Amino acid sequence: MAVEHILEALPQPIYMTDANGRITFYNSAAAAMWGVHPEIGKSEFCGSWKLYWPDGRPLPHDECPMAVALKEKRANRGLEAVAERPDGTRVPFLAYPTPLFDNAGNLTGAVNMLVDLTDRAIADEAEQRYAAIFASSDDAILAKDLDGTIISWNGGAERLFGYTAAEAIGKQVAMLIPQERHDEEPAILGRIRRGERIDHYETIRRRKDGSLIEISLSVSPIRDREGRVIGAAKIARDITERKRAEQQQNLLIREMNHRVKNLFTVASSVVSLSARSAETTTELATVVRDRLNALARAHALTIPSFSEASGSSEYTTTLHELIRTILAPYDAVSSGHRARVTGADVLISGSVVTSFALLLHEFATNAAKYGALSVPEGVVDISCQEDGAQFVLTWTERGGPTVNEKANGDGFGTLLGEATVESQFGGQIVRRWHPEGLSIRLSVARERLSTI
Repeated sequence: MAVEHILEALPQPIYMTDANGRITFYNSAAAAMWGVHPEIGKSEFCGSWKLYWPDGRPLPHDECPMAVALKEKRANRGLEAVAERPDGTRVPFLAYPTPLFDNAGNLTGAVNMLVDLTDRAIADEAEQRYAAIFASSDDAILAKDLDGTIISWNGGAERLFGYTAAEAIGKQVAMLIPQERHDEEPAILGRIRRGERIDHYETIRRRKDGSLIEISLSVSPIRDREGRVIGAAKIARDITERKRAEQQQNLLIREMNHRVKNLFTVASSVVSLSARSAETTTELATVVRDRLNALARAHALTIPSFSEASGSSEYTTTLHELIRTILAPYDAVSSGHRARVTGADVLISGSVVTSFALLLHEFATNAAKYGALSVPEGVVDISCQEDGAQFVLTWTERGGPTVNEKANGDGFGTLLGEATVESQFGGQIVRRWHPEGLSIRLSVARERLSTI
C-alpha cells in the first residue's frame, strides 16, 4: 500500500513539502482544517489561506513552523499557530514539522502533522468563563467530594458564611450545618451519588460567627471523564430579605383581614344601635351615614407608616389628631374655632382607634343636635391629662341651650360606652348636666390606648 494511501486514511491533518517548501501532498483532514485545497507544487509551507500567531499577530507563511523546520533542517515541534479559512473562521492548531533526508543526508522535504485545538480552545474559554462566574458571583459557590470535604470555595461563600477559602477548604461541609439539621447532609450526598440534582432547597445554615442564615440551596453532581460521580457543586443564595418580605406581606394580609372583619362588625353595630333611637327611615339613613363617614375619617388615621430603618409598622395617630378629625365638620373657622383641644396627647393604636372614634362622634353628634354645637355661639373644650395609670379626657360644652338628661342619656353614645369603655378601655364615662352645658369625663387605662 502506498504511503499516500496510509496518510490519507489518518484522521489527523498531515501534509508534505519538498526541500523548497512547496506542498507535494496533503490528506483530506488537512484540507478540511484549512478550508481550501492548495495547489500541489505551487502552495508553499502551509496550505491555509492565512496564518496568525496565538496572540493575533499575522504570521507570514515563510515564517511558519514548517518554513523554520526546513530552513534550520531540524524538527520544530509543538509550536502553536492559528489558521484562518476563507470564510473567516479561525482554527488554533499545534504543528509538528519534521525534515526528511535521503541516505546521503541531503534535505528532500518535510512532513507536518497538525493537531486541531478547537475543542481545547472551546474548553479553555468555557473554563475561563466559569472561573469568572465562580469568582465574581454574589452567590456562595463551593464544591465538595463524596465524603463531604470542601474542595473549592469562592468569594461569595466567604461573604455569606464568613469563612475564608483557607479556613474552609479541607474542612467538612457539616461545619455549616446546625446540629438539628445534620441529617440533611447524608440525604443530600445519597442523592448526589445516585446522580440526582437538587434544585432550590430552602434550609438554614450557620455562619462563622454562629448566626443562622436562611438560604436556597442547589446541588449538582460532579462527574469525571468516565461519567462517574466524584463530588458535588453547591450554590447557596441568601434568602433572608425575601423571607422577611414574605413575612411582612403575610402580616399585612392578616391585618387587612382582621380590619375588614372589624369594620363589618362595627357597621352592623352602627345600624342596630342607631335604629333604637331613630324615629324615621330618613333619620336612620342620615345617622348611619354620618357615623360611617366619621369612622371612614378615623380609619384613615389608623393606616400605619412603614419604617425601613426598623423594618416594622409604626402607628402615628394621636388622640388630638383623632379629635380634630371628628370635630372638623362642626368647627366654623370663620367665627373662630368652636372646638378646642388642650393638655396631654397620647399615641393610640389601630385596634382601639375605631371605638374611640365612635365615642367622639357620638359626643359631637349630640352636641350638634342638642348642645353647644347646635347654636353659633356654642363651643366645646376638650382637655386631656394623665392621672397615674389613667388617661382622662374631659368634654365640656358652653354657650348652648339648656340640655336635660333625658334628651341625652339613653342614646347610642351611652350604649356604646356601656358596651366598650369598661371592657376594652378599662375605664368609665361620667356625664354631668350643668346649666351652662354638658360635661363628660372619660377615663381610660393609659396602657390600653397603645395595645395593638
